[in-house]
Amino acid sequence: MDNMNFTNKITITKKSGESLELDQRRVKIRENENGLMALSYVAPVFEAMDLEIFFEDLLTSEKIMVDISGTGGFKVSFRGIVEGKNKNFPQNLDHKIILLQEPTCLDPRENIQLTGFSKFKIRGKISD
Repeated sequence: MDNMNFTNKITITKKSGESLELDQRRVKIRENENGLMALSYVAPVFEAMDLEIFFEDLLTSEKIMVDISGTGGFKVSFRGIVEGKNKNFPQNLDHKIILLQEPTCLDPRENIQLTGFSKFKIRGKISD
């Protein structure tokens, strides 16, 4: 394996080129089967304020790049920021959750909806 230099940072970059670095040791990442990612970030209040300022002008579903540990960026859609649950953190810490949507399938031929189809059938049409 090549000599890889990993960092302890998660870098989030907007289309404008503006970027934000998060200390990876303060982030927990969760993802569900639909590609929704939650970056749970616990940091000092002033860093959490910087996070809110960074995302305040982003629209929901706007594309941004995320690079974890310097392994290479990947494109996601911004879904929003929510307050984390109060877990008895000291007063100087804040908990924010960044919601991102990762494409579940990049090949449109394979991106087929498996559930959620309507049961409605048009009269006179032959059904499968």
